[in-house]
Amino acid sequence: MDPDFPPDAVDLDRPNVARIYDWALGGTANWAVDRQYGEQAVQAFPLAKTLARSNRDFLGRAVRYCLSEGITQFLDLGSGIPTSGNVHEVADEYADDSRCVYVDNEPVAVAHGRILLDEEGDPQRHAVLHADLRDAEEVWEAALATGVLDPDQPICLLSVAVLHFLPDVTGVREAIRDYRTLLAPGSAYVLSHATESGVVGDELAQIRRLVKLSERSTSPAVSRSLDEIAAFFGNFEVVDPGIVPVGEWRPEPGAAPVPLVSVVGGVGRKPGGRNA
Repeated sequence: MDPDFPPDAVDLDRPNVARIYDWALGGTANWAVDRQYGEQAVQAFPLAKTLARSNRDFLGRAVRYCLSEGITQFLDLGSGIPTSGNVHEVADEYADDSRCVYVDNEPVAVAHGRILLDEEGDPQRHAVLHADLRDAEEVWEAALATGVLDPDQPICLLSVAVLHFLPDVTGVREAIRDYRTLLAPGSAYVLSHATESGVVGDELAQIRRLVKLSERSTSPAVSRSLDEIAAFFGNFEVVDPGIVPVGEWRPEPGAAPVPLVSVVGGVGRKPGGRNA
């Protein structure tokens, strides 16, 4: 990283989850404090990088599923730092008219997103917002103000590997409910989230060490049960195979199994009516 790059308000004294995730995926938008934390995370959870990649692959498969269902608009909450397999990159491979708005409150993630889109994006089809996903109405209005999204057509809302950094007391449940209400019928919601439900043995011990270690970062993690995770879908119809470990959600034929169950994911579809 260019030492002169960090935007104003970037905290380089504490590791940041967006930059740590970037490091785990092999990116370069991270600093020594993030890499040191990442190495400690791998010591606590040796398959942390494998889990990060599995989650990223789930994102790609979920986006392709939505495209196959005719959904070409995406609103990515907590999108993180751009790296290989971004939503718009996956979508553009299948639909050259796809549209995507990224939302993140981490200045480095936003700055890198804007750089990426300046270099290769289309301002008519892609945008990046610096905002807090919990401010649903403000985010929605800002996303529509970009001119990228058509609110009268189905949109895929994504919150991939982000809600487990937001406890219920922050109002995150109410925010996701508000987004669901705003989406047009036929829209989709893609979610992945850490959990201890169904996790046993070494993986359970490791995920607990990782949660404990996260207390040193700018966004301590919380683990929710499967029932608590399912509640984020509201009345959306969760498609097969349901809410399952991310490596088990519609894997590509011949893909090697991922021996981890501590991060689950699913996709829901909004039925008729805006109050689902």
